[in-house]
Amino acid sequence: MEQPVAGDFAYAGRRIAHLDMDAFYASVELLRRPDLRGLPVIVGGGRNAGQGADYRGRGVVTTASYEARAFGVKSGMGLMRALVLCPGAVRLPTDFEEYRRVSRLFKHAIAQIAPVIEDRGIDEVYLDLTAVPGVDVERGAAVAREIKHEVFAATALTCSIGIAPNKLLAKLASELAKPDGVTVVEMADVPARIWPLPVRRVNGIGPKATERLAQLSVRTVGELAAFPLARLVETFGPTYGAWMHDAAHGRDDRPIVTWRPAQSRSRALCRQVAKDLAARSDCGRTIGLKVRFEDFTTVTRDLTLPAAVADAASIEAAVQECLARVKLTRRIRLLGVRVGALEGAREAAHGAETISLF
Repeated sequence: MEQPVAGDFAYAGRRIAHLDMDAFYASVELLRRPDLRGLPVIVGGGRNAGQGADYRGRGVVTTASYEARAFGVKSGMGLMRALVLCPGAVRLPTDFEEYRRVSRLFKHAIAQIAPVIEDRGIDEVYLDLTAVPGVDVERGAAVAREIKHEVFAATALTCSIGIAPNKLLAKLASELAKPDGVTVVEMADVPARIWPLPVRRVNGIGPKATERLAQLSVRTVGELAAFPLARLVETFGPTYGAWMHDAAHGRDDRPIVTWRPAQSRSRALCRQVAKDLAARSDCGRTIGLKVRFEDFTTVTRDLTLPAAVADAASIEAAVQECLARVKLTRRIRLLGVRVGALEGAREAAHGAETISLF
């Protein structure tokens, strides 16, 4: 079997960390309800829903305490199903405003030590520790413990940190010693530490791919690493198949990304909307933005210009003004751009229209 090679993809000297807050929403709730510590707690649904096994709502589990997870309760599971699995659980409603407040606290604490941060949502980040003073001590574990100390001082919450030469291995490492752990994984550790894991643990291999791999008798990361590359490409296509092969060997050359994806995504949408307008010989005065967050909350922002526009640069400038009026502190599920109050030939013939792209 092909062995991972230290230095592959120019890894030499890189120290990448993945920090994941432990059962974040549930842990925040337990700060306010310390009497519930040690009990199975499920967070999800609205504030007006019932509690316990008599719950009849349609919400989903946002997170659960480790005591509830022992019963098989998982994030994304329907609340009714979760309360059947764990009928004695205490259900608490979600409070995203409080979670965002605590999220800002722990990220600020991290930035005092490791300022190069890729924000991955309300409860996790990637960090580039390569240039952080002291990162050579214990292969970065000493710096990780310092970060954990500062996060706890700021929030009274614990986190788990994985350190590796790249993002893929760092994320896997952070899950190996949860909760409240620090784990270092090097390229040379991949056969012993990573290959025994089920393939579903690799970020990017979802349920459907896991099922298809099982049909090929591939259930562990090691079995995936040993599977012929040609057959992976034949089954999953050249891009995804090749990525699986690299991921199974611990290879990942993605950089830490510190810019906001919303701005990049909105730029692409603006260009496409401009193309659609040109195809219709249209222009419009009202530029709109729609953002749907991880909790399915949706916000819209509009800007009416003094004159109609159709070019991508003008649309993008208006969208950036709209984006500036949105607090981008949560993970985004959907982003949309629209141009309304059209003044082209079609509008004259058919009445007011809007071009939207999501």
